Order: sequence, then C-alpha cells, then structure tokens
Amino acid sequence: MNPKVSIIMGVYNEEKTIETCIDSIIAQTYQNWEFIICDDCSTDKTNKIIQNYADKDSRIVLIRNEKNMRLAASLNNCLKLAKGEYVARMDADDIALPERLKKQVDFLNKHPEYAVVGSAVKVFDGEKVLFERRSKSKPTKNDVLYGPTFMHPTVMMRKFVYDDLGGYTISERTMRGQDWDLWFRFYAKGYRGYNLDEALLLYHESPEDYKKRTLKTAKGYTKTALMGYKLLGVSKTKYIFAFKPMISVIVPEYLKRKLRKEI
Repeated sequence: MNPKVSIIMGVYNEEKTIETCIDSIIAQTYQNWEFIICDDCSTDKTNKIIQNYADKDSRIVLIRNEKNMRLAASLNNCLKLAKGEYVARMDADDIALPERLKKQVDFLNKHPEYAVVGSAVKVFDGEKVLFERRSKSKPTKNDVLYGPTFMHPTVMMRKFVYDDLGGYTISERTMRGQDWDLWFRFYAKGYRGYNLDEALLLYHESPEDYKKRTLKTAKGYTKTALMGYKLLGVSKTKYIFAFKPMISVIVPEYLKRKLRKEI
C-alpha cells in the first residue's frame, strides 16, 4: 500500500542536526509515511548518516543531486517520487513533535475545503525553547502581500495541489523565499489553507540565520512580491510593501532592536 503521507526535505551539510530530525519522524504517533530526503551534494557526513537510517527503515528514501541545486530544486526532486495523498515539509534542523503528522492528517481528512494545513511553532536555539510563534488561523490572499502565510516547515499539503502548482519555482529569485512564491501562486489558484494554533514543530532559529538575510536575498524577495502582487491583481498603491525586505536589510540591527523594544 502507498503511504498516506510523503514527507519531503532538502539537506545540505546538516550532520549536526539530521539525526535528531529523522528520529522525530520515526517517533511520530502516526506511522503511515515515507520520508524522502534529497541531499544537495553535502560535503560532510550528512549523506552517510541518512543512508544508515535508510538501510534500516525502507520508509526513508535518500536521493542525491548530481550538483548543488539549492532547496527549490531539491524539493521538486522529492515531489517527483512522492506517493502520498498528503505531502508534509520538514527541515533538517527542526524537530517534529510526536503528534504532528496525526493532527495534520486528521485535519485534512475532516476538512476537504482546505488544501494545506500549517501550525504554530516553538522557536528554539538548539538547546532551549525561546518562545512560541503563531500565524493567522485562516490567512487570505490579502495576508500574503506582507509575507508567507504559513511557516514552511510546518505545512502539510494535498499532493494534487502541489502538482497543480507545478511544485516550487527554480530561479535566482527564489534561492531563498521559495515558499512565499508558492503561496502567491496558491492563492492565485483560489486555494485556501489553515494554521493550527497548537505548536507541532520545534523551529530552529539562531543568529546565523539572520546573517543569511543579505541585500541579494532581499532583492529576490522583493522581485517575488512584485510578481505575486501582479498575479493577484493587487492595487499598485500597495506595491510599496514589496520593498519591505530590502528596507529591513538596510536598517542597522541595533536600530531594529531598539524599534522592537519601543513597539
């Protein structure tokens, strides 16, 4: 029998966290899954670690890109093999809480009107939980104008929706922010999604993540926003919000901290 859920994940040099990540999937209370992992030419022990798991558990499928292709392409390669009715995302430095798959499968089974379900997360630094982060329960196309409406590693989507959207866009623009691009196309097709208020994932966040937010990536986000606004037929008076990522990168970190404290 085909698995009900296909979990997809792209990895690159994740030897420090990959075991905890995979263990969290193996420990799920819901067990009818396959875990498709695409190694994007790691140069550390990531591939060997995953292969050891795959040798012991046939539900874990390891594939490897011939050259480094980044996340969007890696996820698309996983989607090509996915057999499940539902597709769940996962990142190698995150930890799925035990009830994650069960609660999302139950939700999609009961709510055919929704194409995707996400959840809240517990943000942790690798050692301790710092706080919880939640998204709007019923985000709309108006919400996506200001950023992704679902926390990418938490989502579970119906496979036919991924197929209808053509998976992830592979381009220079979406080297980061490929999820925001996906959500613009998702709403343009008239799909709806829901975010569970319960945290079902430990979401890893560290100072190193902020260093990835460069002017180059900010330009990519802005291009994605402008494309998305046009796709959704947004009034040009709102186009100014598309430049928020670039403004955020330009503003010094100490000033952003000061503003956050004042707010």
